[in-house]
Amino acid sequence: MKKLLSSVLQWLSKGENVVLATIIADSGSTPRGAGARMAIINDGSFTGTIGGGPLEYNVQQMALDTLSSSESPMGAGSRSKSFFLHPNDKEDLGMLCGGKVTVYIQYISCADEKTRKLFEFALELFSQNNDSWIVTDITDEAEWRMGIFTRGSTSQSDLRELTPDELAAHEKELFKNSGVQVRIAGRRYYSEPLTRAGKVYVFGGGHVAQELVPLLSHLDFKCVLFDNLGQFANKELFPCAESVITGNFNDISASVSITEKDYVVVVTRGHDSTVQAQAMKLKPYYIGVIGSRSKTETFAKVFLEQGFSQDEINRVHAPIGIPIKSDTPAEIAVSIAAELILVRANRYSV
Repeated sequence: MKKLLSSVLQWLSKGENVVLATIIADSGSTPRGAGARMAIINDGSFTGTIGGGPLEYNVQQMALDTLSSSESPMGAGSRSKSFFLHPNDKEDLGMLCGGKVTVYIQYISCADEKTRKLFEFALELFSQNNDSWIVTDITDEAEWRMGIFTRGSTSQSDLRELTPDELAAHEKELFKNSGVQVRIAGRRYYSEPLTRAGKVYVFGGGHVAQELVPLLSHLDFKCVLFDNLGQFANKELFPCAESVITGNFNDISASVSITEKDYVVVVTRGHDSTVQAQAMKLKPYYIGVIGSRSKTETFAKVFLEQGFSQDEINRVHAPIGIPIKSDTPAEIAVSIAAELILVRANRYSV
């Protein structure tokens, strides 16, 4: 999303009108679900994807038709269309997925300063540690309006009909982990997550971390790498990390401030319990610790003797990762990343 918004802003600043194509509903088997986006300009250039194949090609053609015919600065030509992704149907695309998607074709004029400023605000949020959602009023599809809402900080919105009281009353419906359509006071809104709170603090800069950090970064996790040796706490080894810290494993709070929003991954050399014990006291949202099952059981006994409760010990994901019989550092990184994806999804599914 960050890359897509950056491209859209660059195009708008160069005087290019843009079509933003978003899957706003899906059912059955589909290549991408609600929230998948792509942006297209008049010369056919595009960024992002809604699944490829015939679906994407047809949407690109619709976008080009919209760009060639739209003159209004306020979204003329914007509309939604449903596609059936299975053969032998009147409006099928000849695909074998078997599902259905609804795509919203959103025309954005380069003269639309409100939307440009909204997207600039959205990009600023990626540098903050907060939850945010982008909400579009699609009641009148050709006259859409957008807003961005955050928890605990400034929001920005052109949704005049959505009052603060209505927003508060429908917060659980609007602010979910995936794209969703909601009807409020006779109007139709499409809402999807924009940014997610919580950094991943990775302790230990060895082989597993070197595979894990770029993978998590690609999955939109903000990573902080922490090691006690400069040869591992090295920006050249971890160019994707938000920050790289050389610190003391015996006093992690002297170098980092871990909150209840954050994730802690302990992949230190020797899998010692020092960092885990400190992390348990800080109560982040997630703690995962690498190591064998027998070592995990041994540490659990030590923690009980140190005064930790069984519930506190049970909160720790140890051994870390989803069990996929992983062996190499790259495979272990995949298993850890998969677990973090699941934990993040469950966090916002309520």
